[in-house]
Amino acid sequence: MLAQGRLLDANAVDFALLALYFVFVLGIGYLARRAVSTSLDFFLSGRALPAWVTGLAFISANLGAIEIIGMSANGAQYGMPTMHYFWIGAVPAMLFLGVVMMPFYYGSKVRSVPEFMLRRFGKAAHLVNGISFAVAQILIAGVNLYLLASIVNALLGWPLWLSVLLAAAIVLSYTALGGLSAAIYNEVLQFFVIVAALLPLTIVGLVKVGGVQGLVAKVSAGPGGAEQLSAWPGTQLTGFSNSVLSVVGLVFGLGFVLSFGYWTTNFVEVQRAMASKSMSAAQRTPIIGAFPKMFIPFIVVIPGMIAAVLIPELAAFKQTGSGSVDYNDAILLLMRDLLPNGILGIALAGLLASFMAGMAANLSSFNTVFTYDIWQSYVVRDRADHYYLNMGRWVTVGSTLAAVGTAFIAAGYSNLMDYLQQLFSFFNAPLFATFILGMFWKRMTAHAGWSGLVLGTVSAVVVFAMSETGVLDLPGQGASFVGAGVAFVVDIVVSVLVSLATRPKAETELVGLVYALTPRASLRAATTGEDAGWYRRPGLLAGIALVLIIALNIIFG
Repeated sequence: MLAQGRLLDANAVDFALLALYFVFVLGIGYLARRAVSTSLDFFLSGRALPAWVTGLAFISANLGAIEIIGMSANGAQYGMPTMHYFWIGAVPAMLFLGVVMMPFYYGSKVRSVPEFMLRRFGKAAHLVNGISFAVAQILIAGVNLYLLASIVNALLGWPLWLSVLLAAAIVLSYTALGGLSAAIYNEVLQFFVIVAALLPLTIVGLVKVGGVQGLVAKVSAGPGGAEQLSAWPGTQLTGFSNSVLSVVGLVFGLGFVLSFGYWTTNFVEVQRAMASKSMSAAQRTPIIGAFPKMFIPFIVVIPGMIAAVLIPELAAFKQTGSGSVDYNDAILLLMRDLLPNGILGIALAGLLASFMAGMAANLSSFNTVFTYDIWQSYVVRDRADHYYLNMGRWVTVGSTLAAVGTAFIAAGYSNLMDYLQQLFSFFNAPLFATFILGMFWKRMTAHAGWSGLVLGTVSAVVVFAMSETGVLDLPGQGASFVGAGVAFVVDIVVSVLVSLATRPKAETELVGLVYALTPRASLRAATTGEDAGWYRRPGLLAGIALVLIIALNIIFG
C-alpha cells in the first residue's frame, strides 16, 4: 500500500457527507439494539427477515476488501481474467447453495455451519471446524480492518496504528449494539452506497481513458498485452503457461473447490440466509444476491484496469515491479486523480462502507460460532440464554481486538487476493469436501469427518510452503488453486479410507442431514402465502441467473 500520509484532498463537503453516513450507520445499530432480547435475536435476527433484505446483505457482506481493493488490484494486474472470480468463482456456487444446501441448513434449524457438522459427524469434527472457522474470520477481518484504516490514514494523515484503532471502534460500536440485525441492515445501506460510489468512478475513468476502445488500445500496448482483455484462458492469473491446464485450474481449482467451498460452507454468507423468515426466503437469499454479483465486476475490475493504464505511478509499477505504490492502491489513486470534492466524499463513504460491511460480517459470524460452538459447547454449558447474549457482545469486543493484531499481516502483500485465496485454500476447500461427501454418502463416519478436515488443511499448507520456498514454481494465484485442489482430493481420499475402516451412524440419526435419507417434502419450500408467485420460486430464479452467467462468459470469453 501507499506510504503513510495524507493522500486524498478531501474538504468540508466530503467530511460532512462522511459524517452523515456514520450517523445512519450508528443509528441503525442503536435501533436494532431495541429488537434484541434473546441470543437468537442477536446471532440470527430471530429468523424474521425478508428475502430481499437478506439477499442484499448476502452480497454486501462479501463486498469488503475482497471485492473492492482485492478485485480492483487483480484487475490492474491481470485484467479481464479477474471476472472468473465472479462468473465462475461465485455465481454457480451461490445458486447451488440456494437450491441444494439451504434446505438442509434452514430445515435442520441449526444456528451455525459448525453446528451442522456436530449433528452429522460429532464433537471432534465440530470442534475442528469451529476453531478453523474462527481463526479464518479473525485473519480476514484483519484484512478489512487494515484497508479501512488505510482510508482513514489517506484522509487524515494519521498514523496507521491510530487509524486501525479508530476504524475498529466504528465497526465494533454498531455490531456489538445490534448484533446480526444491525450488521444486515447496515449491509443493505452499504450496498447502495458502494454502487453510488463506484459507478461514477467507472464512468469518469472510461471517459478519461478514451472509452472502451481507448481502454482496449492502452491495455493491449501495455504489460500483459491483449491477453488481459479476454477472460479465458487466464494463464497470467493462474500461473500456468499451458492454456488447457489454466482452464482446468480455473474450472476445478477456482470454480469448483474454492468457490463451492467458500459460498456453500462459509458461515459468514450462510448466516445471512439463515436469518430469513422462511425456507423459501432462505433459498432465495443467495439466488437474489447472484444477480447483482454477476454485474459487480464492471464497477470493480474495470476501474482497476483503467487505473493500471491511466495512473502514471501504477503504470510504472506494472512495468517495472517497483515504486511507491502497488496494485492495492488502484481504486484510491483513481479516486485521487478523477473525482472532484463532493463526489469524492460519496466515493470515500462507499469505500468505508465496503470495508465495514466485510469486517462486520466477519465479526458477526465469528461471535456466533465462538459463543455457540466453542464457548457454550465446551467451556460454559447450560447457562441462561441472557448469559450467552452478553457473552456474544464481549466476544465481539475480543474479536475486534484480535483483528487489530492480524490487520498488519496484510501489509506484506502487494495484491491482497494472493493472501485471501491462500486462506480460502487452507480453510474452505477441505471443509467443502467433507460437507459434500457427508451430505450425499451416508456411509461416511464421524472419524472421517475430523480426520479429512485436518489432513486436507495440512496438505494445502504444504503446497503453500512448497510454493513459498521455490519447490513449486506457481506465480500469480496458481498456488492457491493447486492447494485448494490438493486439499479437496486429500480430504476425499482420507474420508473414504477412514469411513471404510470405521463404523457409521445409524440411518435414523442421519435423517435431515443426508440427502438420500431425508424426505423430499421437508426439502421443498412453500409456494403459498408470502412465498407465492413464480418470481419467488428458487429453482426458476436460479435457472434465469445461470443462463445470464453463461451468456456473460460467452460474450467476454
